[in-house]
Amino acid sequence: MAALAFLAGIYRRKKTMSLLFNDFKSWEKHCAETGEPLYQPVLEYEIEQKGRSEEYIWENIAKAYEVMKDAVQTGLTENMQSRSGMVNNSAKKVAKAPITVLSPEFQMLISRALGAKEVNSCMGRVVAAPTAGASGILPGTLTTLQELHGLEDRSIHEGLLVGAGIALIIEQNASLAGAVGGCQAETGSAAAMAAGAIVYCLGGNVEQVFTAVAITIQCMLGLVCDPVAGLVEVPCIVRNASAAAIAFSSSQMALAGVNAVIPVDQCVAALGEVGESMERKYKETAEGGLANTPRAREIEKLVLVQDVDILPDEDAE
Repeated sequence: MAALAFLAGIYRRKKTMSLLFNDFKSWEKHCAETGEPLYQPVLEYEIEQKGRSEEYIWENIAKAYEVMKDAVQTGLTENMQSRSGMVNNSAKKVAKAPITVLSPEFQMLISRALGAKEVNSCMGRVVAAPTAGASGILPGTLTTLQELHGLEDRSIHEGLLVGAGIALIIEQNASLAGAVGGCQAETGSAAAMAAGAIVYCLGGNVEQVFTAVAITIQCMLGLVCDPVAGLVEVPCIVRNASAAAIAFSSSQMALAGVNAVIPVDQCVAALGEVGESMERKYKETAEGGLANTPRAREIEKLVLVQDVDILPDEDAE
């Protein structure tokens, strides 16, 4: 599994280059005072934290995006079936569905997000952005955005850095982990990263970028983490597709001038508050929600039997 170099360490360190990384308000103020684009302070933070050259960072962001694109392609062309049986080529089914309620572009967005996440569930190579459980959202949204608007790779790479900055602030003020804050913290954060990156790549201003983040968090707030049989398959995969759709809709609203009403930093605080108050059984424990339905318990027993069947015989010579 390939993790984004700039994400793997950026949200785990607390040393702060500037006030930018404490909240969105400070990030906006920094860019207003310096005239820098949103991605620039994040790039400088990476250089300072890792001791790497700017060239090295751009090269690794490019590699990460290639892995994202490969995951999308793999999910849409190769056999995606997991040992549990819960993953069975959903991306290809959606992409080839003869009857659709979606536009061709929207249909492809959903297919790509599903496909990249299915690759993760089938033990393929993905980018954890910010987690493996949310690894279909950025690939699905950004590859579709690039195709729709004919964007250069460089624009997408800058958008990924903007997404990294968004993740950093959410992590410091709430969480990125389903085990800490529920699925709202995992797929919700990934969708917020994607929405902000989309608006940035399409030339939106800082206010619009952060509005997209705020709207996305509002739409994802309260989502529990309840993986069936403890596997990151159901409902995780379909939530990646839904989160990608929310990222697109939030971006459209922000670019159209829709007011989020609640400031983005307050939305992040609400995300943290809801995560803290959420019962433990809804935080990736497979004890509540969908994981506690009768059918889920049946699947859980089948998965456990399969695991026992493949264990080596300790008495065998």
